[in-house]
Amino acid sequence: MKKASTRTRAVTGGAIAAAIALGAFGAYSANATDEDTTAAAAVAKADAKNKNTTRSTHLTIEAATKAAQATLDAAEKENQRVSVAVVDRNGNTLVTLRGDGAGPQSYESAVKKAYTAVSWNAPTSELAKRLAQAPNLKDIPGTLFLGGGAPVTAKGAPIAGIGVAGAPSGDLDEKFAQAGVATLGK
Repeated sequence: MKKASTRTRAVTGGAIAAAIALGAFGAYSANATDEDTTAAAAVAKADAKNKNTTRSTHLTIEAATKAAQATLDAAEKENQRVSVAVVDRNGNTLVTLRGDGAGPQSYESAVKKAYTAVSWNAPTSELAKRLAQAPNLKDIPGTLFLGGGAPVTAKGAPIAGIGVAGAPSGDLDEKFAQAGVATLGK
């Protein structure tokens, strides 16, 4: 029988040691999972009683899509080529629709207008007027202080924002955004 080289014996020995270690780790992991499940259940029970937490209301994706489509439809009825964005309470984009023929800048502008409207719980045309007293507001990242954004509220609190961009004026953009907000009340 031919004797294996030192290198072959080292590689084979290392592979065997690794296999044994992985087997032991797997057994430990399986055992730890049982304990972790019990601990997780206790934590969940404790969290349910925690008075330091709050719940917030968010639009469903179905409602956000309905509002976005109603907004785009309102613009198309007036032969306007716009983009529409709906963001949630945290400013995360839920839905965007870019109408046929909408300009390339309109997509990003719509998202920023929606984000601005939900952040301040006010139409962006109203916020644009505040720039006279606080011009540095325009420097806040992700915001756009031009007409075309409208907040969506529930019980007086902002839960989403709808932004529109691409019409010849911010007033028109905002009119279309308000059409989307109105759809949610139906």
